[in-house]
Amino acid sequence: MSNLINLDIQGMTCTACANRIEKKLNRVDGVEASVNFATEKAQVTVTDEVSADDLISVVEKTGYNASPVPDPSDQAAEDEETTSGTSDHDELDTMRQRAFISIALAVPVIALAMIPALQFTNWQWLSLTLTAPIVVWGGYPFHRSAAINARNGAANMDTLVSMGTLAAFLWSLYALFFGTAGEPGMSHPFSLTAGSGDAAGNIYLEAAAGVTAFVLLGKFLEHRSKKQAGAALRALMELGAKDVAVLRGGSEVRIPVGQLTVGDEFVVRPGEKIATDGTVVAGASAVDESMLTGESVPVEVTEGSTVTGATVNTSGRLTVRATNVGADTQLAQMAKMVEDAQASKASAQRLADKISGVFVPLVILLAIATLIAWLFVGGMGHAFGAAVAVLVIACPCALGLATPMALMTGTGRAAKEGILISGPEVLEQTRRVDTIVLDKTGTVTTGTMTVVDYTDAEVLRLAGAVENASEHPIATAIARTAADKTGQLPEVVDFVNEPGEGVVGTVENKRVAVGRLSDSASADSPHTVVEVRVDGEVVGTVAVADTVKPTSTRAISHFREMGLRPVLLTGDSAQVADSVARDVGIDDVISEVRPADKLSEIERLQKEGATVAMVGDGVNDAAALAQADLGIAMGTGTDVAIAASDMTLVRGDLLVTVDALALSRRTLRNIKQNLGWAFGYNTLALPLAAFGLLNPMIAGVAMAFSSVSVVTNAQRLRHFKSVINNS
Repeated sequence: MSNLINLDIQGMTCTACANRIEKKLNRVDGVEASVNFATEKAQVTVTDEVSADDLISVVEKTGYNASPVPDPSDQAAEDEETTSGTSDHDELDTMRQRAFISIALAVPVIALAMIPALQFTNWQWLSLTLTAPIVVWGGYPFHRSAAINARNGAANMDTLVSMGTLAAFLWSLYALFFGTAGEPGMSHPFSLTAGSGDAAGNIYLEAAAGVTAFVLLGKFLEHRSKKQAGAALRALMELGAKDVAVLRGGSEVRIPVGQLTVGDEFVVRPGEKIATDGTVVAGASAVDESMLTGESVPVEVTEGSTVTGATVNTSGRLTVRATNVGADTQLAQMAKMVEDAQASKASAQRLADKISGVFVPLVILLAIATLIAWLFVGGMGHAFGAAVAVLVIACPCALGLATPMALMTGTGRAAKEGILISGPEVLEQTRRVDTIVLDKTGTVTTGTMTVVDYTDAEVLRLAGAVENASEHPIATAIARTAADKTGQLPEVVDFVNEPGEGVVGTVENKRVAVGRLSDSASADSPHTVVEVRVDGEVVGTVAVADTVKPTSTRAISHFREMGLRPVLLTGDSAQVADSVARDVGIDDVISEVRPADKLSEIERLQKEGATVAMVGDGVNDAAALAQADLGIAMGTGTDVAIAASDMTLVRGDLLVTVDALALSRRTLRNIKQNLGWAFGYNTLALPLAAFGLLNPMIAGVAMAFSSVSVVTNAQRLRHFKSVINNS
């Protein structure tokens, strides 16, 4: 039997670190691991023989630290998350301190090197004084990481930075103390290229200081953006209530939410968050679900209504019986889906990881080759500058961040809109989809029967009185509307339910029957029509229908603009299906389909060459959702449908499907932009450095800019505009 263990990984500085940890974990028998540098987590599938401690031991032997991702359902986990958040904040503060102190010290060093007019007598010794703490203290994280990797016979991005800056610094020390660079009156003209001249007279302090400072700044900006990208997930988990007033022995006892168990009854006062998923057993109120669904209008709830944890009770006092707690709640499952999607890897990212894994050793070899080649062509000064530039410019950090940063930001933004994406492969499918199949009931329509026509108020009143004793959806609709329109309904006696025919009962000494139309009657209507008979005589009819959701027509229009062909799929009659299709603007209708045949219809469309997205919400949609190239489940539907889907929409609004597809496509486009930039940058920059056309300091600026640009591009996804709020 296999188990899933999630680990927080500390100490990674680039994707090469993640690749190394992943490789070491996968060498353990019974382990299949995926390590994500952007989320700093490892997702590990293990057999029963492998424990979390075993995995942590492997990570620590590789030179990094690891700890289990805490279970969000217990109080200890909450405390650990808080501690972890504080630790992250401290780490960010430390990085900020290193970066900005190094920048402050590096600015005069760079200015002295670039502007000959500022080079006073013995200026080079001031440069050395300012550079030493930058390289030793500021660059300590790079040197430490490089040393750890060297002990494990490996190299990473930090190896390149450490080798480049130490080489520049140590050579400068040699030139100052044993060469001619330390002599009073020494001048040092700045060049955008690698430089030339007497090697013993050249110093590279501005390169050592500048590269260290700029890379530190880039790492700080990158780390801060990574934390911002994960903010959506953290905000999701923080939505829940912290404590709850549970009923024990008839009195209220305040306990932490983590101590709630299924079956507990708890009180929710106006303004309080509902502690966990449950069923209302007493009271009535309006519940604000906007934090989970984005829906601004509160939902009316009463006895028997289901409520979701983390939503807010706005008015009346409610007593709720807990049905799901801890990791089983909708909030926890939403967070788990988002975290799993962020922790997994797209195929493009796996390719980038493989390239990054062999890139660093190749760069070191290229730097050595560059040094040797330039020794014969341009002398030691030029050779050394070009080799250092190669080491610094070649960092594959942008390549490793390209996919996970976009994925993390995109899925986090989606979660904010109530869209849960199961994994990165789903994004690729959204680009290919050309046909979107929509289940009618509960997807295009409300799924709730409503009276749309009746003969007169008396007919409706009598029909409502009899139907009030039935639990059929049509009966419920008629009884509800009759009570709203005519007031309190009279009592019915001698009630009889005749399956397939209707209901009969005595109301005010009249024998009233409500059921299907008699053979002699006909109704040219796209609605379901029932006949009302009093003492055997037909007195009128009542028509009910499943009404179209207000936003469905707009959603269909958006699908067409996105190049998708909408298809309505339903088990209803052709007459009813065609009526709904006309209302919302769908041309292709598949009607009178039995639940078991929905799967066959999806297969038929696929055989005809269509790439199909399926949107549904019921148990009878589950097989079709699984068969579709892209399965999208309405979160208002059944657990079976949600489990079979690739995407889950928390809100039962078809416009959210439009957002889901648009945001997924935009995230995929962002990934491709990032990968294009990262590949292009390394492809162009390495030859420039190898040919001596880049000063090492300029190379450091370019390398830092490369990573920051990828992260910044991914952050644009946070500003995605929903069609619900902008149409």
